[in-house]
Amino acid sequence: MDLPLSTLVALAVVSTIAGFVDAIAGGGGLLTLPALMMSGLPPSMVLGTNKGQSVFGSGSALVRFGRSALLDRERARQQVLPALVGAVLGVQLVSQISSELLRPLVMVLLSAVAVFLLVRRAPVDIGPPRRQPAWVAALVALIFGTYDGFFGPGTGTFLIMAYVALWHDRMDAASANAKVVNFSSNLASAVSFALAGLIVWKVALCMAVGQAVGGHLGAHITIKQGHGLVRLVVVGISLCLVARMAWQFYGG
Repeated sequence: MDLPLSTLVALAVVSTIAGFVDAIAGGGGLLTLPALMMSGLPPSMVLGTNKGQSVFGSGSALVRFGRSALLDRERARQQVLPALVGAVLGVQLVSQISSELLRPLVMVLLSAVAVFLLVRRAPVDIGPPRRQPAWVAALVALIFGTYDGFFGPGTGTFLIMAYVALWHDRMDAASANAKVVNFSSNLASAVSFALAGLIVWKVALCMAVGQAVGGHLGAHITIKQGHGLVRLVVVGISLCLVARMAWQFYGG
């Protein structure tokens, strides 16, 4: 499917911003998914193309975080495989839904994510670090990997909340650790969608450039500025969602 050059440029700009935001606090899919839906791509292609471009952002951020002390490498080893498996399951679930049902379902899920972020206070640091059994790490990765494969937006933010609550991560560490599951599930999802022919590569690769740049910058700033920045961006995402939903319901 051919899109005008102006649309491709706009999508690349959106993906740069999304990659930057996603590397810090998650939520990048809340920008890229609506943008792709507005571009005119079929709903099934929207989800696939979104994964095809987002894997570059999460991968770029993970590489940068991997050179820092924030990443819990033991937890990462415990979560890679469950995240991969969960994402494949999620893609299989979404592939069973017809195009006629997929668009309203996507809009319902987007609204649900937005409402969740609106009513849920930004997570805070709640005590000294604690360890969890390997099965807990694996279960968290499986659940959010499945969600990411099926839908995606908000995965990083939800993972940050889970890591703060379960492991008492500082928010900058939670952001870094979230990228392990995020990248693994994005990669498995992208491969699954690609094998099904559901990625528009011309669009995905244009957006991938922005994702890679934005993801690297977002991770770099998180490392330098610390957990206070992550908390601020999580709150900012919630406020932006409020504004977008208000415009949709009252001004659109």
